[in-house]
Amino acid sequence: MEWFTAPEYWTGRLVFQRGLAVLYLVAFLGAALQFRALIGERGMLPVSRFVARVPFRRSPSVFHLHCSDRFFAAWAWTGCAVSVALVAGLDNRLPLWGGMLLWLVPWVMYLSIVNVGQTWYGFGWESLLLETGFLAVFLGNDEIAPPVVVLFLLRWLLFRVEFGAGLIKMRGDACWRKLTCLDHHHETQPMPGPLSWFFHHLPKPFHRVEVAANHVTQLVVPFLLFTPRPVATAAACLMIVTQLWLVLSGNFAWLNWITIVLALSALELPGRGPDVPGTPLWYEVLVLTAAVLLVGLSHRPVRNMMSRHQSMNRSYDPLHLVNTYGAFGSVSRTRYEVVVEGTADRTPREDAGWREYGFRGKPGDPHRWPRQFAPYHLRLDWMMWFAALSPAYAEPWFGGFVERLLENDRDTLRLLRHCPFPLDAPPRHVRARLYRYRYTTWRELRETGACWERTYVREFLPPTRLDAAAQRP
Repeated sequence: MEWFTAPEYWTGRLVFQRGLAVLYLVAFLGAALQFRALIGERGMLPVSRFVARVPFRRSPSVFHLHCSDRFFAAWAWTGCAVSVALVAGLDNRLPLWGGMLLWLVPWVMYLSIVNVGQTWYGFGWESLLLETGFLAVFLGNDEIAPPVVVLFLLRWLLFRVEFGAGLIKMRGDACWRKLTCLDHHHETQPMPGPLSWFFHHLPKPFHRVEVAANHVTQLVVPFLLFTPRPVATAAACLMIVTQLWLVLSGNFAWLNWITIVLALSALELPGRGPDVPGTPLWYEVLVLTAAVLLVGLSHRPVRNMMSRHQSMNRSYDPLHLVNTYGAFGSVSRTRYEVVVEGTADRTPREDAGWREYGFRGKPGDPHRWPRQFAPYHLRLDWMMWFAALSPAYAEPWFGGFVERLLENDRDTLRLLRHCPFPLDAPPRHVRARLYRYRYTTWRELRETGACWERTYVREFLPPTRLDAAAQRP
C-alpha cells in the first residue's frame, strides 16, 4: 500500500532512531552507576523489599523473578551495550523482524528498571522515554520506508508533551498568566545550569517575552504538527529551538532532549532512502494493530488534558504505553536547599567541627558555579530539591541516606561530589539544615566571586548518630 509509507521521512527516521538510542544509553548508564546506593541490596529503597510487597501485574519487571546487585548491574550494562549497538545502526543490518526485536530489547529492559525504581524513577521523562521507545519498535529499518501511522503517533506524542505542559501552566500558577514566572524560575528550578545565573538576570521585559513565547509554542504550535508541509516542518523546528533554549537555561535530565528527538521525526530532511519493495503484510497488520491499541488508550490522557484538575506526569498502565505529561504547574518564589553536614566530635554542639558534604549538581557551596549534567540524570540531587520543598518528599529515603553517610558507605559517597571525612573515619554525627538561597547580584558576584548567597532558615534534621544496635553487617 503506497499510502502506508512516507519515503520523504527516511532521513528524519534515521536521525530520530540514533538520537533515541543515545538517550537509552544515557538512561542505562545512569542506572548502572547509581542503582547500588538507591535501590540495590543495601540501598535506601531496596528493590527486594519493593517486589516483596508489590505484585508483578502492578509493576511488570524481570526483578520479580530474580533480584541481586550483580544481576541488576549485568542488566543495566547489557542495556548500555544494546543502546550502543543501536547507535551504531545494527538494526539496519538485520532483517525487518530482527530490527524490531532489537528495538524491543531496550524498551523491555528499561521498563523493568522503571517499574521497580520507586521514588527515584518517578519522573515524567521515564515514561516519555518508554512511550517513545515503544513507538520506535514499529518504525522499521532500511528494508522499508517509514510507516505513516507511526510517524503520526510520534507527532501525537509530541503534541501531548507540549500541549499538556502548556495547559498545566495556564491552569496552575497565576504567574504564568501574568507572564512573571521567569522572574523566579531560573533561580528556583530543580537544578540550575552554568548559564542559569545569567538567564535570571536578563531584563524583566525579556522574561515576559520568554513566557509569552512559551505559551505560543506549547498551546498553538502543537496543532500545526498535523498540517501539511512546510507548516508542520516549521512547527517542529520552532519546538526544537524552544527546547534548545531550555537546555541552555537549566538541567532537566533528558526531558528537553527527548522532546527534540521527537520533533526531529517530524522533519522532512534532505535525502531519500533507496527504492525498497513493498512492506510485508504481517508488518502492516502488526503496525495497524499497535496503532489501534495506542489510539484507544489515548482517551485517558486526552480526558486528563481536558479536565480542570489536570494531573502532571501520570502513567495509566504498568507498561507506560500512553501517558500524560506536564511540568511546573506552579513555580517557587524562594529557593530552599538542604545542606548536609557531619562532625567527628563526640558531642554535636553548635561549635563542633561541622563539615559540609558536596553534591554534584545541586547548589551547596555558594562559590561553586553550577555544572551542566543534562541529559544525565542525578537522581539524588533532584530528590534533594524536592526534600527542600517539603520533608514529606524525603520521608521514604532520607533516613537511610543519613545512615549510609554515618557508615561512609562507598556506593552512597560515589553519588556525591566530595565527602569531608576519610573512608576509614566516618563522622560520629550527621545533621541537615535548611537554607534560603538566592542568586547574587552582578555587584556581589564581582566583589565575592560567589554566585549564591544563602541564609540559615531552620533545622531540617537534628544531629543524628548511628546507633550501634542498628549497624548493618
